[in-house]
Amino acid sequence: MPPQTSFWRIAGMSYLQYVAKASSTIRAGLKEPAKRKAMEQEKYFFNSSTWEGGVQSSKTPVGTP
Repeated sequence: MPPQTSFWRIAGMSYLQYVAKASSTIRAGLKEPAKRKAMEQEKYFFNSSTWEGGVQSSKTPVGTP
């Protein structure tokens, strides 16, 4: 019996790519006002910084607040 493989792996996607695509598709199919609330969850925000010589440089905002 051949080993079972997830369909997202067969399609050449990673699990994170599959989850992102599925989430986006579900949110797009919702009706208002649930759609507006769900679309707010797609926004992200984080800071990026580099470390040089054991010291953290200034933080750079990434994404949308």
